[in-house]
Amino acid sequence: MRRFGWILVLMSWIGLVMAEERNSIGMVLVLIPPGSFVMGADRTMDERVVETETPRHKVIIGQGFYLGKYEVTQAQWQAVMGSNRSEFPGRDLPVENVSWEDVQEFIQKLNRLEKTDLYRLPTEAEWEYAARAGTETVRYWGNGMEEMERYAWFGYDQGNAYRQTHPVGQLQPNGWGLHDMLGNVWEWVADWHGERYYQVSPEVDPKGPDKGVSRVVRGGSWNNGGESLRISNRHDYHHEYRNSAVGFRLARTPAAGTVR
Repeated sequence: MRRFGWILVLMSWIGLVMAEERNSIGMVLVLIPPGSFVMGADRTMDERVVETETPRHKVIIGQGFYLGKYEVTQAQWQAVMGSNRSEFPGRDLPVENVSWEDVQEFIQKLNRLEKTDLYRLPTEAEWEYAARAGTETVRYWGNGMEEMERYAWFGYDQGNAYRQTHPVGQLQPNGWGLHDMLGNVWEWVADWHGERYYQVSPEVDPKGPDKGVSRVVRGGSWNNGGESLRISNRHDYHHEYRNSAVGFRLARTPAAGTVR
């Protein structure tokens, strides 16, 4: 029986490795399966939940997709863009101080480099689905903040971040092996921001409003208190805004016919 248990663990590990891919600039992407989840939150979950996070609603992610195991690093940004304006320099630190428009330029150049058109930002729904990794709690490790230092860089003076970003992948990942989905840097997603979008959002593969004045960021950052690091927490910035607490991770659509 003990031997059988070890076989199951080994099979799970092999499956995880097979579901990861590494591209030409060293970016590791994890295959996220299709499925459904409950998006958003309400005040029965946490008293800090605000109206833009409500109502909770069912969302179906109709097709699997790849998502960066880590936030995009400065080394990866430098390899594609040939420059780096991050406030906290370091090869393995997340790139920051990049606008949504800067990220679109990076994506275009990376797609040319990889001879594809499949790299993109995740939608807001894809981001939350991936961050939850099958959980329905406030954070992917539970509802409380007691274990936060094991999973997220946060807090400015009163957490573990100490007023700066930290190398990606140093803390515990979520259930799908994704690191820093909360904390370190806010992450741009594809969607325009809509204050009441959740009230009219389609159930299958929502992509945000058709237009807007700002783009959504998710996940919180090194200069946010732990109470802000909720999976459902939504924030937004103008698409040309740059800040040392804002970066991103990439999604990639699978090649046609490779993932159901």
